[in-house]
Amino acid sequence: MSTAVPPATQGKPAPVLDEDPFSPATLEDPFPFQERLREAGPIAFLPKYGVHAVGRYDEVRSVLSNWQDLASGFGVGIYEPWRARGLLQTDPPEHDAPRAVLEPIMSARVLRTMAEECGRQAAALLDQVLDGAGPTVDIDGYQDIASVFPTNFFPNASGISEEGRENLLPYADMVFNTVGPRNDLVKEGECRREELGAWAASSCQRESLKPEGFGADIWAAVDRGDLLAEQAPILVLSLLNAGVDTTIYGLAALLYALATHPDQWAALRDNPGLARVAFDEALRWESPVQVLFRKSTTDVTISGITIPEGERLLISYGAANRDPRRWQNPDLFDLTRDPSGHLAFGMGIHQCVGQHAARLQAESLLKAMIERVEHIELAAPIHRHHNNALRGWGSMPLRIRLA
Repeated sequence: MSTAVPPATQGKPAPVLDEDPFSPATLEDPFPFQERLREAGPIAFLPKYGVHAVGRYDEVRSVLSNWQDLASGFGVGIYEPWRARGLLQTDPPEHDAPRAVLEPIMSARVLRTMAEECGRQAAALLDQVLDGAGPTVDIDGYQDIASVFPTNFFPNASGISEEGRENLLPYADMVFNTVGPRNDLVKEGECRREELGAWAASSCQRESLKPEGFGADIWAAVDRGDLLAEQAPILVLSLLNAGVDTTIYGLAALLYALATHPDQWAALRDNPGLARVAFDEALRWESPVQVLFRKSTTDVTISGITIPEGERLLISYGAANRDPRRWQNPDLFDLTRDPSGHLAFGMGIHQCVGQHAARLQAESLLKAMIERVEHIELAAPIHRHHNNALRGWGSMPLRIRLA
């Protein structure tokens, strides 16, 4: 850690942390950086990018709840947004109408009506992956399960056409990469930016959507006068962005946690009622969304450190979710803990509106697995997929012993 101080701060200056949260080494293993960020202070300054950063649980929770002083409306990346702003990138009053439209569409009550179909899809996927292979099966937990289930269930529920769905993951990967600096990850995605952007925009138009689904429900709000026509496709698209990649990586984190903690899988089989705890604990433990940004709209003081107006603030969800000030033995995946205070879904007005859909998919998958799988373990080393904002996966070789 350097002894330099950031420019133009009022009051107590933030300590400087000479780190790059977007380096390949940190994206591969973010935990050392996150620990140093927490220990640097409640707020730190990252001179490489000229931004402040926050990683302690209490301070992150406070930041997420303070949309007035630390706004999302200037974009949630390190730079001003280059694309149309979705729900996450707006603040009241612009945020109010779209949020009011989405909340009943994505409510727990609505998702409960989809539980039977979601369970059917989960069981069918496991049948396809596990049947006919003998008592022990080697699969790729990411490629065969985690990346398949949400890619089918959520677009089906949204009414997105099957044609072109292979673009969903590359498009979301490209968008989330723009949260960070213009590094090699961003440059690699630029070659398809125009193609993927055109597909995404056309797929969310009224005429491209099926007559039933979340997308049609959003367009119905336009007909009622609850939403502007130009807002509807952006809202459908932001729902897909937030609901597919993050759920995929959340399910992958869940499978990885259970494969590396066989005692916890045994505990879950003994008590299937722990399914929701298991998913929330996996989200806390791995934090699929690692970082987002906000921008200060005024001089704002957090735990005695002032962030000047107009500054970008990096929010480390991963660091907060493993903060030992909040969690006992935070690096341990533990189904005896209450993980309900985790920040993986955010906090405040920008809390993830699709969390009920993610939880439904996780619980449906676990229920199907409990009936079919006696033991799960890693069969070979995992491989990560790097993304500037997400804790991504490339492959997860698993060995499964059937019940």
